[in-house]
Amino acid sequence: MFTGIVQGRCQVTEAQREGPLTTLSVDLDGLAEDLQAGASVALNGVCSTVVRASGPVATFHLVEETTDLTNLGDVSAGQRVNVERSYRVGDEVGGHVLSGHIACTVPVTEIETAEGRASVSVSVPGHWCSYMMEKGFVALDGASLTIAALNRRTGSATVKLIPETLVRAGFENRRVGDCLNLEVDFRTQAVVDTVRELLRDKELLREIAG
Repeated sequence: MFTGIVQGRCQVTEAQREGPLTTLSVDLDGLAEDLQAGASVALNGVCSTVVRASGPVATFHLVEETTDLTNLGDVSAGQRVNVERSYRVGDEVGGHVLSGHIACTVPVTEIETAEGRASVSVSVPGHWCSYMMEKGFVALDGASLTIAALNRRTGSATVKLIPETLVRAGFENRRVGDCLNLEVDFRTQAVVDTVRELLRDKELLREIAG
């Protein structure tokens, strides 16, 4: 599990695809301390398993579902990714609890900046919009953010970023058209899906009683 507080922007040293498997190596620098094979690390918000740790460099294997569903499939050597080590019981949860399971990628549709602050809007598929609400949580590329505005009709969601977040999570380098990894709050998703099923069951019973 993760908290959505990006701990570092780390450089990819290898990105090689061989058949259905992609090997991704990342120089974690100080974040590699005590890291062992089998540990979970979030890369751009994607929960990834360490298959080899050698000094500061950690290597991950990504299956096709991961590279097709997330923006890790477009990462190349030399680029940087947002990194967060999994949190331990007792650690401070500065953002919100994340699983590292990405719903989809969402394109940036608008960026407005003023005095170091920024407003970033993304286009969210209608299905995933139903799990979002204004002032609720969302994670973009692994960064825990608060939804400032949401229009479910147009599928537009907007977040506001302070200068620290702009730099720490790499949003200062993002442009319109870039795709970000989206994770919705899984607790909200569970509630919405449960209510939907209950309403469907109620409607079915009504039709049967008809």
